[in-house]
Amino acid sequence: AATAPRIPPTRLALHHFDMSYSLQLKDLWPSVRAGLLCEQKYGALLNSFSAADHVAQELELLNATDFVSEAPKKAQRSQRGAAAEEAGRGESMSGEGRTVMQAETMTQAEMSPPLRASVSSNIKCYTFPRGDITRFRPARPDALGLLDYYLMDAASLLPVLALNVQPDDFVLDLCAAPGGKTLALLQTGLCGHLAANDISISRTKRMYQILHSYVPREIRETVSVTSCDGRDWGQLEGGTFHKVLVDVPCTTDRHSVMEQDNNIFHRRRTKERQMLPMLQLQLLMAGILATKPGGDVVYSTCSLSPLQNEYVIE
Repeated sequence: AATAPRIPPTRLALHHFDMSYSLQLKDLWPSVRAGLLCEQKYGALLNSFSAADHVAQELELLNATDFVSEAPKKAQRSQRGAAAEEAGRGESMSGEGRTVMQAETMTQAEMSPPLRASVSSNIKCYTFPRGDITRFRPARPDALGLLDYYLMDAASLLPVLALNVQPDDFVLDLCAAPGGKTLALLQTGLCGHLAANDISISRTKRMYQILHSYVPREIRETVSVTSCDGRDWGQLEGGTFHKVLVDVPCTTDRHSVMEQDNNIFHRRRTKERQMLPMLQLQLLMAGILATKPGGDVVYSTCSLSPLQNEYVIE
């Protein structure tokens, strides 16, 4: 008997996204689609524990910029542009009225607080400009053997910035492997204690390697690494943490359209993919239960799917 041709999981993923995201994003989907299919660009998260002080200057000479420190400046420029546009709409008013309106709007823009200034001042992540596909050199060790930067998708820093860690906070990274966000949390220099958990033992081993490559022993002693089922965490240590990051397993859209290995769109993983929103909801609930009253939980994915984002939250 003839067998149906085997369709690569990357093609299945792209077909699925074409069907669903084109309805969700409409005219934006072609450009988003192109972005997913392009070679991934990395950011270089500087290691504040490394003695390589020259690295920032080296990257700036290559035309890379620290997007974390640039974000508040861009936001302020955008606010001022919006204020000027709003002021322009008042041209039909009297000269005096227009001046007052413009002054008030500009004052609001200038007084807006910097974006997560408490964290931004400690985290530095360099990226190349849009359209520049220069690759970062491999990380190098300093005299103590600590690597000077960690290459990661710069967007992965956004949940860490949103968590807004404060001095001596107890922080939980519930689904922490392979460890990029855990490392970024340590770069804030603010965690009183950091619990990094992941259900996968093999991925947890990778996280241990990252911590030993980037973090001195005295800082590693403030980190506890575990391999528990995150869904049970609320029962294990309920109401313990000031800040909890729930960066859940998801369809990992870019990986799904680019890589055959470990692709959740493989036909044998169909049931697992369909059950993702339920798993994500259970992990989010466990993260909430692990949080102290008045604490903060940040939920994040690397998927565009509303089923894995808005609908889980709602």
